[in-house]
Amino acid sequence: MAPPHTVSPSDDRFADWIARLEEKHFAELTFPEVSRALRALSSTYVERRDKLAEGAALSGAGKRAAFALFYGPLHHLLLTHIVESVPGATQNITTLLDLGCGTGASGAAWASACQPRPRVIGIDRHPWTLGEAASAYRAFGLSATVRQGDVATAPLPKGPVAILAAFTMNELAEPARDALLTRLVERAGQGDRVLIVEPLAGFVARWWNRWRDTFEQAGGRADEWRLRTELPPIVAKLDRAAGLNHREITGRSLWL
Repeated sequence: MAPPHTVSPSDDRFADWIARLEEKHFAELTFPEVSRALRALSSTYVERRDKLAEGAALSGAGKRAAFALFYGPLHHLLLTHIVESVPGATQNITTLLDLGCGTGASGAAWASACQPRPRVIGIDRHPWTLGEAASAYRAFGLSATVRQGDVATAPLPKGPVAILAAFTMNELAEPARDALLTRLVERAGQGDRVLIVEPLAGFVARWWNRWRDTFEQAGGRADEWRLRTELPPIVAKLDRAAGLNHREITGRSLWL
């Protein structure tokens, strides 16, 4: 496991993105409404993950606001740390495919860490997340397109391409996930780069060990991360109000 690391979110684009999210989602919702929705959303992730594939995480304006305002920034901070820590993850990338892009937070983090910044293609099945992702990519000054589609069967662009699946694989049915594993390993063998990120909790992704073995046998690496960081004020406030505790942001990754 990588040692705990401390960072401070000082990037102006990051701060501006958070401010825009606050303005947008609190235009019609109160803070208590969003914090209550965050508690329900957290319960869905921990206790009823089988409902995620049915769209439970995005059922209602409150949950959507909590997803964007709370989990989006956490994922962005974690992904920034991961790609800056993994050798070669930010170099010579011209196209970044964000599979299951959600609100675009993770893909924006990886692309923003690259020099020069790559073109981003975000794919997700939910139209609301695609709108959020497009806004996030713009907020970080990225050239991007978003497409509605199933990440398990979406056509992959011609290489070379960097492929990200952050907090996505666990929501796929096992046959679709296994088929995608085969495709991703094949693409890595052709020179593409692949990054998978999921929560650290073992019960969340029971398929993880098999995927880890496959990646390592193909020459990749597996890591666990614990990140200590100064949370954006709205994220810290929601964290306290919902009775959560994110003094550390954790996750695990596969890289090939």
